[in-house]
Amino acid sequence: MDEISQRPTVLAVEAALRAAGVAPRVRVLPETAPTAAAAAEQLGCPVAAIANSLVFDAEGAPLLVLTSGAHRVDTGKVAAHLGLTKLSRASAEFVRAHTGQAIGGVAPLGHPAPIRTMIDETLADQTEIWAAAGHPHTVFPTTFQELVEATGAEPVAVN
Repeated sequence: MDEISQRPTVLAVEAALRAAGVAPRVRVLPETAPTAAAAAEQLGCPVAAIANSLVFDAEGAPLLVLTSGAHRVDTGKVAAHLGLTKLSRASAEFVRAHTGQAIGGVAPLGHPAPIRTMIDETLADQTEIWAAAGHPHTVFPTTFQELVEATGAEPVAVN
């Protein structure tokens, strides 16, 4: 499992956390966590405390939405908030091109270039939030405020 923590995508997340003034505390999970439910089960936390990093195609530009694992993103609502006519789920290739990470392990930061980010305001109800750390086996603990500050995310109602 040590080789997982040394993957370039995980190291990029740790570097981005440090650059944001956050001490990285990446945890390698014994199993992959491709869903919020899988991550919550392994961590022993509520599904609502998992911050899913979902990449959308916002008329050709990437949009990262950090949403509670207990919610689904209302793409119509988010598109309207942004003044877009359409917001669609990004392909695996689009996600990797913009984040450098594979679906199932997309972190809220550590990408090759900044991505416009929105965060589900209901995550503020959680004392501790867990987010992917650049690989399907890795996560890190954080808080709502720390995540907002580290990513520059705009808190919004996404569901």
